[in-house]
Amino acid sequence: MPASCKDIRAALATCLQSSDCVLINRNTPASCLKDPALNSTLPTQCHQLIRGYSDCKRGQVDMRKRFRGNKPISTSQELEAGGGEKGSMLYAGKGGYEGVGPPETDGRETEREEVEKWIRNDGVEDVRKK
Repeated sequence: MPASCKDIRAALATCLQSSDCVLINRNTPASCLKDPALNSTLPTQCHQLIRGYSDCKRGQVDMRKRFRGNKPISTSQELEAGGGEKGSMLYAGKGGYEGVGPPETDGRETEREEVEKWIRNDGVEDVRKK
């Protein structure tokens, strides 16, 4: 479970290294995180990653998530602010009800029941679904 937060930690480190607080003002990334005056100069993307990283670390000790663990994240689309698929979040996996229910059809398909014909011991032909 310790490796479940490594992707978001790397993204946070990259965001801090490319921020004005580190590049222009020559502060360390740790001081940019700890000092409230410097923390306010960080971009919104870094604040979102800080929140996601803290949620990930909190999820490691949360007893409700103990057996399932933290859900993996993908930071490539979120970092580029492309959005991605509908309903995607930074710290989440698939939806809970995805893939549940009957398969979707385009309306042109008809259901065909596969049947099997066989002859019983008394000589009567019988039909059953496969």
